[in-house]
Amino acid sequence: MSFVVNNRIFVNPGFEDEFETRFKARAGQIDSQPGFVAMRVLRPLGNKAPYVVETEWESQAAFRGWVNSDDFKQAHADPLPAEATREGGGIEQFEIVISAGG
Repeated sequence: MSFVVNNRIFVNPGFEDEFETRFKARAGQIDSQPGFVAMRVLRPLGNKAPYVVETEWESQAAFRGWVNSDDFKQAHADPLPAEATREGGGIEQFEIVISAGG
């Protein structure tokens, strides 16, 4: 059963390009992690909605392995300035119960 993690991040106006550029620059790093399936960065279409960074893993254990890896530490070593984001959002974890695709 697959495992999905959503990280909801409220990005303040004026920091959207920098936020997206950082993910584009390191998008390939996560690909080599054991158990990694997919990643999506979802841009909000409303000014009150957060960005959603969605990662899919083969299992919760695979996700935890990445969180404890040196690659994770490196990916999070240079965060956006504090004024780039605001309170709210956070991490949500899910098991996929039903999935459909075309």
